[in-house]
Amino acid sequence: RMEDQFAALHENPDIIIATPGRLVHVAVEMKLKLHTVEYVVFDEADRLFEMGFAEQLQEIIARLPDCHQTVLFSATLGRLGTGTRHGRLTEPMLIRLDVESKLSEQLKLAFFHVRGDDKPAVLLHLLRSVVKPQDQTVVFVATKHHTEYLKEASGLLTAQGIRCTHVYSSLDQTARKINIAKFAQGKCPVLLVTDVAARGLDIPMLDNVINYSFPAKAKLFLHRVGRVARAGRSGTAYSLVAPDEMPYVFDLHLFLGQPLVLAGAQEMPADAGGVLGRVPQSLVDDEECLLLTDHEGSLELRSLRRVADNAHKQYLRSRPGPSPESIKRAKDLDVSQLGIHPLFSARFEDTELERLKLVDSIKTYKSKATIFEINATSRTLASTVMRSKRRHDRAFIEKYQRGQQEKRAAALKGQEPPAPREGGGGGGEEENLQDVFSTVVGQKRKRGRGREDGARKKLQPPVQHDEDFYIPYRPKDFESERGLSVGGEGSPFEQQAAGAVLDLMGDENHNLNKSKQLLKWDRKKKRFVGQTGQEDKKKVRTESGRYISSSYKNNLY
Repeated sequence: RMEDQFAALHENPDIIIATPGRLVHVAVEMKLKLHTVEYVVFDEADRLFEMGFAEQLQEIIARLPDCHQTVLFSATLGRLGTGTRHGRLTEPMLIRLDVESKLSEQLKLAFFHVRGDDKPAVLLHLLRSVVKPQDQTVVFVATKHHTEYLKEASGLLTAQGIRCTHVYSSLDQTARKINIAKFAQGKCPVLLVTDVAARGLDIPMLDNVINYSFPAKAKLFLHRVGRVARAGRSGTAYSLVAPDEMPYVFDLHLFLGQPLVLAGAQEMPADAGGVLGRVPQSLVDDEECLLLTDHEGSLELRSLRRVADNAHKQYLRSRPGPSPESIKRAKDLDVSQLGIHPLFSARFEDTELERLKLVDSIKTYKSKATIFEINATSRTLASTVMRSKRRHDRAFIEKYQRGQQEKRAAALKGQEPPAPREGGGGGGEEENLQDVFSTVVGQKRKRGRGREDGARKKLQPPVQHDEDFYIPYRPKDFESERGLSVGGEGSPFEQQAAGAVLDLMGDENHNLNKSKQLLKWDRKKKRFVGQTGQEDKKKVRTESGRYISSSYKNNLY
């Protein structure tokens, strides 16, 4: 009650813990002076500014003395919050307690290349056979509909004593607390969450993280896997990678500065980290049969799967795109040459591996005869034309086949760093990029053969852009968002804060498209302005000279 808070403030407390709206309400009613305040702490600062509290926070800051100290705590700095704070901080310093630039040494990574339709079956096998029964596991999915579907589909696990629960943003607060308590106390060893709901989860005994939907941003991957391998404990992060998510895996390894290790013909230990491999089809088929039987007997499960598929299509529309270089590398990757992941190959006998290789060879079989030569005799005109065509282009065909064999051999050996360039003008950053990318996309520009070409090029004036009228085709932070920029604009604090930004995507339709609805055209200012949701409310002028909603002044004091 407001009256009780008026009485509490009359006792002149040393510390006030408040929400922004109620503190402004009390300050306006009491005409409260805050000129003796020495420290101001904003917890979850980026969310306070993003959730529409900017007006109240600015009013509170305006009432503070100039000599106070401001402290902002946040697990993830948001883009909007960072921009709002720049104008209010004097000599700011960014103190980071997380290690976002590299992964923990105790964390093991495993990447499984699977079809999108096989992900539920592979997830069930991981939770049933790979993960230890006593381990606690968090599964990250794309939308809240995936959490509901997978929780219902995991009835197979419940029958074997492995219970799971789920958390997402629009879940009732009481149900969310109950589900998290079940997981924290060990009653449910598996927790299904979305990115939005995973914010601020600190579970000290967490053992495994499974990326059911691979994240579109490298920082978001680090944010997810950072839940395990804390305080000296070991942990494992499993990632299910669909074919359309392969470019994001290359983006991640570029951001980490590590080469991607492909499972090939050579033997690898079962606990080898950071390996991309396939899941044996026999395992997928066994789990898929159980799921199929479960779907046939449950109308609700079929309905939830259909809703989850529709939600995934909506998620793909709003998912940020990968870099063009990673798309190129994903296309060049020959999936048929990708071996079975060491985690599974160690459990299979040689006969089973040979059988799987035979199935793969059948899948990748390509007839050397063309459509013109099928069921044709040697006297047929079409087959005669094709034979003469092959004799004529034999050199080109052999050259292409040699190139394909070299690519496969390089992929099986693993990414070896290319030889350094001559001249040494690239610097340390260029060498790091060379180590990450096994092949450089795009050929080098051919130099002029004669001096005349060189002289002609030198005479051409450099292209100049008028900064007032030139619109670049890429945003200014295009390279920095992908971890490719060497330097940046502005002060060191702005560079550090920009490096700590993490944008989480929503798990519902209105959250996925919320960024498109943040701007509104202002007829007076003749430009787009951000919406705060309080444009139509009546305003009153406070002692600080700012205008706030008239609902804060009700003469209750």
